[in-house]
This record gives sequence, C-alpha cells and structure tokens, in this order.
Amino acid sequence: MSQAALAQSGARLSGEPLVRALRQGGYNIYFRHAATDWSQSDHVREAGDWTSCDPARIRQLSDQGRKTARAVGDAIRALDIPVGRVLASPYCRTVETATLMNFGNVETTIDVMNMRVAEYFGGRSAIVKTARARLATPPAPGTNTVIVAHGNVARDSTPVYPGEAEGVVFRPNGSGDFSVVARVSPEEWTRLANEFQKQ
Repeated sequence: MSQAALAQSGARLSGEPLVRALRQGGYNIYFRHAATDWSQSDHVREAGDWTSCDPARIRQLSDQGRKTARAVGDAIRALDIPVGRVLASPYCRTVETATLMNFGNVETTIDVMNMRVAEYFGGRSAIVKTARARLATPPAPGTNTVIVAHGNVARDSTPVYPGEAEGVVFRPNGSGDFSVVARVSPEEWTRLANEFQKQ
C-alpha cells in the first residue's frame, strides 16, 4: 500500500513514509506550544489578558522552549516539508512558538483557544467544536497547515494529549472529520531531519 493510501486509510505513519506523505501536503500539524517556565502562572482577569508577554501575568516559554521551537522549525525546513498557513492561539507562548519555528506569517485564531478561558468563548463545547472544525479543514493543495495551541485543546477535541512542542499530524478526511496519522516529538523531528533531509 502506498504512503498516500496508508494515510487515507487512517493508518499511522512514521519514518520515511511519514516524511514522504508530509512532502505531498494535505495535513494539519498541531503543535502544543514549546516548554514553558512553570514557576510562572496565568492570571487572566479580563478578556485579552492572555496575549500578554509579561511573565508576571501569563506563563511564557522557557529558554529551553525557545531553543526547541527553533530546532523543530529547522528540522521541518530541512525535510523540505511545505508549510502554508501558520495558525496560533492568541496566547503569547503559542504565538512565540509559531514565530520561532519561522515558517512565515503567524495568524492568530480563537478556534483553538486555551480551555482555561473557554468561558470567554462560549464554553468548552464551543472550543471543542471550533477546534475539530479547524483540524478537519484541508490545507491549500500541496501544503500543510501548522497550528500551535494548547495541550488541553487537543486532549478535549482529539484522541491525543501532546507533550510540550510535540507535533500531532492530522489528515482531514474531506467530510468534516480527521484522523491521527502520527505523533512526532521534538527529538524525532530532528532525527528525521538528520536521516531524511534532502541534499
């Protein structure tokens, strides 16, 4: 069975078959933001506080998280995986992760908003609905869409609860749903790049 047929069937991909499939486009790659400084906390008192990059107000990326975000972006570019749209939750830590990956212009979207502030957006079920719709939306032909958001959104909207900076590859099925094709840790992106990057 070809890589495309495997992906269409909902089978999991890894290694070279995964890289070949991603090079053809057609996937949504969902990243939980990179590692954060857990000595910091989110203090949301009113709508919009989540956009703050002040560590006294909202938890931010750690230095290691910033390094990891850059490394993941470098690996994906080295693999010659085409990225079209880059979407991120409006939180500073998600926008910074997406920016450091360096795939291009970052668009913010409340479709994948942190569940901790779901009451500002119609409740948890509303976020689940918009997140699932986003993951079911096919990218532009020949590209993949990168989405950077939160672990709790994936946990509540999909079968997967990713770790920090982990990428989950979803394939839209064309009828309003999606399947999980792969889970890729930051270390695995680097390993794939070292093994399969185009010369």
